[in-house]
Amino acid sequence: MELFNVYPLYNVTPVKAEGVYVWDENNTKYLDLYGGHGVISVGHTHPKYITTLTNQLQKIGFYSNSVQMPLQVELAQKLGKLSDCENYNLFLCNSGAEANENALKLASFITGKSRTVSFNNAFHGRTSAAVSVTDNKNINAPINLQQEVTFLPLNNIELVIHELGKNDVAAVIIEGIQGVGGLDEGTTEFFKEVQEICNKKKVPLILDEIQSGYGRSGKFFAFQYHNIQPDIITTAKGMANGFPIGGVLILDKYEAKLGMLGTTFGGNHLACSAAISVLDIIENENLIENVNEVYKYFLKEIKSVPQVKKVKGRGLMLGVEFDFEVGELRKKLIFDKHIFTGGSNNKKLLRILPPLTINKEQVNIFINALKEVLV
Repeated sequence: MELFNVYPLYNVTPVKAEGVYVWDENNTKYLDLYGGHGVISVGHTHPKYITTLTNQLQKIGFYSNSVQMPLQVELAQKLGKLSDCENYNLFLCNSGAEANENALKLASFITGKSRTVSFNNAFHGRTSAAVSVTDNKNINAPINLQQEVTFLPLNNIELVIHELGKNDVAAVIIEGIQGVGGLDEGTTEFFKEVQEICNKKKVPLILDEIQSGYGRSGKFFAFQYHNIQPDIITTAKGMANGFPIGGVLILDKYEAKLGMLGTTFGGNHLACSAAISVLDIIENENLIENVNEVYKYFLKEIKSVPQVKKVKGRGLMLGVEFDFEVGELRKKLIFDKHIFTGGSNNKKLLRILPPLTINKEQVNIFINALKEVLV
């Protein structure tokens, strides 16, 4: 049997990792400024993370959601406290796509409606409903396109008001900061006005914080820059530092019903232990403070690279934009300078998503490498 070949692959084979670095099978060391799509939040193979998972695995790794699971309660309480979202309830699943799938399903249950409003260049996942609200025809199969979805430009509130005025919308879904789409985001005024019309029309507002959550933006969730309160928040990537997990935070005004949502693997003992460990490390090591400090330094130092036209995003969810496509630049950074970066739908943009533990010296390595390959 061969692999189903759906991924374009760089010829690099990581075999070990620590902090913000990975090593390949030839013992070549790479600076990881991509963190596996922004998944690595507290650094590769963090010793406290490893100890927590090892200890849990020696007790019990998995059982289904048909039994009492105190670790789920502990995770919910710690997440609520650290994120300042204590008036939400938590549903646990396995991934960001599954989190968005359940969020959309829940909104449809609440409203009894089926059409969704999403935004241009949105990316919300690859499962059925999640991919239907993703603005990419290349990954939408005909079975997904049966969903009723309207895509709107960011920051045009009049179009949102018009669509919600039709009274058939189940949910509005929006990223705190767009990831795959290219680091665009709504303005504070836009987010506030979207929440206002959603509240008026009793349409749940879903904030997709899959990539922008867990401190990556410089706040726990990116929507917190705008002083709004979404009805539903989805999270996943940085949640367990590489262990598969996703979460749906649901305002406590919405009532749960038995059987309404469900999952086999979601919220298992090992996943919860990993997620609790990540929260403890973020808090104890002041990683959100580090994100903001490194972000300020990055913005200052990147100005020394004249080819950079713009820096988009916030915190350690950044896009470095040029006036040329960056495919060859990414290859040079990987193979000549041993630095991982990411791409996006914006072909002129390098996506920077390092572990939240990165320091200023490691930023300097990237800046100097960028200058050298751009000569």
